[in-house]
Amino acid sequence: MIVNKGNLKTLFTGYKAAFNKGFRGGDVNWQQVATRVPSTTKAEEYGWLGQFPKLREWVGDRHVKGMASHGYTIKNKKFEATIAVPRDDIEDDTYGVYTPLMQEMGYAARVHPDELIFGLLANGFTETCYDGQYFFDTDHPVGNGVVSNMQAGTGNPWFLLDTRRALKPLIFQVRRDYDFRAITSLEDESVFMRDEFKFGVDARVAAGFGFWQQAFGSKAALDAANFKAARQAMRALKSDEGRPLGISPNLLVVGPSNADAAETLIKSEQVSDGTTTVSNILRNAVDVLVVPWLD
Repeated sequence: MIVNKGNLKTLFTGYKAAFNKGFRGGDVNWQQVATRVPSTTKAEEYGWLGQFPKLREWVGDRHVKGMASHGYTIKNKKFEATIAVPRDDIEDDTYGVYTPLMQEMGYAARVHPDELIFGLLANGFTETCYDGQYFFDTDHPVGNGVVSNMQAGTGNPWFLLDTRRALKPLIFQVRRDYDFRAITSLEDESVFMRDEFKFGVDARVAAGFGFWQQAFGSKAALDAANFKAARQAMRALKSDEGRPLGISPNLLVVGPSNADAAETLIKSEQVSDGTTTVSNILRNAVDVLVVPWLD
């Protein structure tokens, strides 16, 4: 191929088509557990986290509830992936060998939010949320006391989530969405110095925690007793004023190591109680989501 402006434009179009094919082909799950929030600056402050609105009978003046400022900030980060294509490969018509790499780059961009969101979920035992406690902790301050949303253990973690609220348990913040771009100008200094053209994707995004009340994390064995304890703890949650929050978990998130236990616990029609076989009262109690980023 003759290396000129027109042919380089055609090459970029072909590589971008490959990138888009990969981007469309990836199965992602982050939308099930995280809310996408647009960002307009380098960081966003979520001072309103911790407030669960509730209607009251209107008697007299409106009761204006001040928003407690928790100072929880999610800072955007830059991410990129870049492939250099030597000019010689374009002139020698071997540029097609890079097409699968462009498609793989598209797939990597597609699943990147999954890596961020589920990676953050796994780190919830050691990273803080809006109230200054670890996202999964034993002493979240509520009213005059403390509340736990975790079970201790030594196994790979599993998570019980309520994802049906307007704000899901996690936040995927987007300042600049994933974009495929290239340096293909023959006058560009990097092209002149290295005799290669660059193709890449970049984005400014971040993952953060939402309401800890909508999530329960456990490193204990995934069995009926621990599942029921986690579910009951979530259902019993109340606000600082003592009103029920109405939390009802609907999703069990596990890694591959806990996939069989989750399927047995939630999908089996019958289970053994130690002496006989009985109906599984937990059958279809929640949906099960298996993701590779947790083990």
